[in-house]
Amino acid sequence: MPDDGHLVTAAAILPLVGGADNVGTVAHCMTRLRLGLRDRSLVDEAALRAVPGVLGVVGDGDTCQIVLTPGTVARVAPEFEQRVAEEGHAVTAAGLAARGEAMRAARGAKNATPAKLLLRRIANIFVPLIPALIGAGVVAGANGLLVTLHRLPAISHALTAISSGFMSLIAVFVGYHTAKEFGGTPILGGAAAAVVVYPGVADVSVLGEKLVPGQGGVLGALAAAALAVVVERWCRGWVPQALDVLVTPTLTLLITGLVTLFGLMFVAGEVSTAIGTGATWLLAHGGAFAGLVLGGLFLPLVMLGLHQALIPIHTTLIEQQGSTVLLPILAMAGAGQVGCALAVHVRLRRNASIRATIRSALPAGFLGVGEPLIYGVSLPLGRPFVTACVGGAAGGAFVGLFDMLGTTVGSTAIGPSGWALLPLLRSSHGLGAAVLIYAGGLLVGYAVGFLATYFFGFTRQMLAELDTEAEPAGQPTNRLAPAGP
Repeated sequence: MPDDGHLVTAAAILPLVGGADNVGTVAHCMTRLRLGLRDRSLVDEAALRAVPGVLGVVGDGDTCQIVLTPGTVARVAPEFEQRVAEEGHAVTAAGLAARGEAMRAARGAKNATPAKLLLRRIANIFVPLIPALIGAGVVAGANGLLVTLHRLPAISHALTAISSGFMSLIAVFVGYHTAKEFGGTPILGGAAAAVVVYPGVADVSVLGEKLVPGQGGVLGALAAAALAVVVERWCRGWVPQALDVLVTPTLTLLITGLVTLFGLMFVAGEVSTAIGTGATWLLAHGGAFAGLVLGGLFLPLVMLGLHQALIPIHTTLIEQQGSTVLLPILAMAGAGQVGCALAVHVRLRRNASIRATIRSALPAGFLGVGEPLIYGVSLPLGRPFVTACVGGAAGGAFVGLFDMLGTTVGSTAIGPSGWALLPLLRSSHGLGAAVLIYAGGLLVGYAVGFLATYFFGFTRQMLAELDTEAEPAGQPTNRLAPAGP
């Protein structure tokens, strides 16, 4: 049976986002309930932040992302979706259409920029894939340990099949979700992207060179599926309705497939190669400085919800090189956040509410899920968010320095972070070196984040206001509610 607490949370959230009539789509990732809304102005953000369990509210344009504790969102989302469906039955399709048209007309140019909308759409393509990416990555990490120890070869072969099956067909899933996100027929997007990984493309020559199955990877799949959406819409604009079911899918696959084979795969392959070469060059020559910049800027990306847009880059690096060298550095941002939270806990000895929030969110923080600490602690306080970024920059510089010295540390999969990333690490000098360097980076991030926050994270006025008896534990977000996303 469902947890009553999750039912209560879902019931509390719904009226605060404008009710069932205002909810267009419902989705979730590891920590966020992602809602597509018809009118963003109907959201009562202050009241939402006061709901027990809600750690923050972000998003702009037509989206609202409600930050919950890890594990909670996966249980609240289906309850919320069910309530939307139940309460929305009385609304007619014509009424919804009229209301939606009026809301669209009322929206102004203040909505998200085209670049942010594109990044958000790319993120929406990959977010549904994260559970499979995590599962495949953990299995691959366990298999890597067996291979290193030369144990259980029969089991190792089975684990290879399990972990590699999804990655070998990830282009199809990317194509499916790309078409779905951009308004096309999802299965046609998946079919168009399947051309990229079909083994028979090795018999196709472009400019005298044979194609390689998988050439272009997820970038080629994205491009192929996006093109399929364009071709499908074009076909539906002139194909008679009586012939639509036959002509439109045929022309969509034919035209998209030919363009993919004789153009997109080559171009996407070149871009993918450039990404791999660029990442390798950046860390080999930029080293500590590159790590400092990447580690220091990642928390703001998480704050804006744009960090998911990096998934195609990580996936491309894993496809090309077997691991992504960027993830271990970016993961240092979470270490800075943990160090910052620990310092806040020490400095605000009399604020039981804030300290309770920190204690509840720290376990997730050690495992690399930083959003509860971001939206529950550092971002509302202001200065500690900056000092947390300083800690992430220091940890990133530490890992980047070793990359420059010749010991490259990478992750064989994406999803986990913090200490949970340890089983997925690999380096040019073996698993032991990867673990030591990565763990050292985490410790540096903790230490610098703590020290920077302890000494520079508070003004005297902030301490006077915050280091006092606060509201009862369980409602920390009332006191620290951010002014906006």
